[in-house]
Amino acid sequence: MEKIIITATAESIQQAEELLEAGIDRIYVGEADYGLRLPHSFSYAELEQIAEKVHRAGKELTVACNALMHQDMMDHIRPFLDFLKKIKADYLVAGDAGVFYVNKHDGYNFKLIYDASVFVTSSRQMNFWGQHGAVETVLAREIPSEELFKIAENLEFPAEILVYGASVIHHSKRPLLQNYYNFTHIDDEKTRERGLFLAEPKAPDSHYSIYEDKHGTHIFVNNDIDMMTKLTELAAHHFTHWKLDGIYCPGRNFVEIAKIFVEAKKSLEAGTFSQEQAYLLDEKIRSWHPSGRGLDTGFYDFDPDLVK
Repeated sequence: MEKIIITATAESIQQAEELLEAGIDRIYVGEADYGLRLPHSFSYAELEQIAEKVHRAGKELTVACNALMHQDMMDHIRPFLDFLKKIKADYLVAGDAGVFYVNKHDGYNFKLIYDASVFVTSSRQMNFWGQHGAVETVLAREIPSEELFKIAENLEFPAEILVYGASVIHHSKRPLLQNYYNFTHIDDEKTRERGLFLAEPKAPDSHYSIYEDKHGTHIFVNNDIDMMTKLTELAAHHFTHWKLDGIYCPGRNFVEIAKIFVEAKKSLEAGTFSQEQAYLLDEKIRSWHPSGRGLDTGFYDFDPDLVK
């Protein structure tokens, strides 16, 4: 069995410590200017504290630099990269070729994880970015297992797969919520904490979480991902880099869910993991998952011909 690596987001310094104690391998954090869709945007001082705690625990720090870059952002990125060099960030998550260029041209030489959100859907894409400096690539969430397993046959570099958390389905740099408020003469909050969502006219029970920040508008799919019952298949096809995203699962709940995935990881690596155990652990996940948010396996069991 290949070594399984679990990356988890953190919403606070305390939660980062708890996730490290739980056995998480990489802590994923970021700040407001260059990081997208984070549970919390940390200050530089807080990031430095987290980096120290992560490295003291013998684990790795992953920092988000996955914003949609405009020229002015690239013009001012070097102080941010200088800071990440100072705190010895282990991985930088980026989806813009400009970041790859600056990383190599200016000698930062961070280990880069390519993340273009919903766009990475083939082994050719992943291998291309691997050949251009990415040590790992983040898979799109909308890939059925039949296609996923075909991807694995030709993959030359590790691929990260979301095994728990919310899936973004749309991101616009435009302030769509503010534009709507202006049109309807509504004065309301636009933050994630406000809990806003969209519903389809013909499906009133649909629930697409939406919020707006300095990077634009973000919309998430109805149900969050939970791949606990699919972990054996994923590991068998060499998908052993797992991501846990706590953007809509705060506090202790997320830490407890992380512990459950760590338990599954240890059992898989020991060769003792069974499907019966997977279903039992899946029930535990559902007990900690926030009420009002659904859980499923996303596109995993879909017919590829139905996914366009």
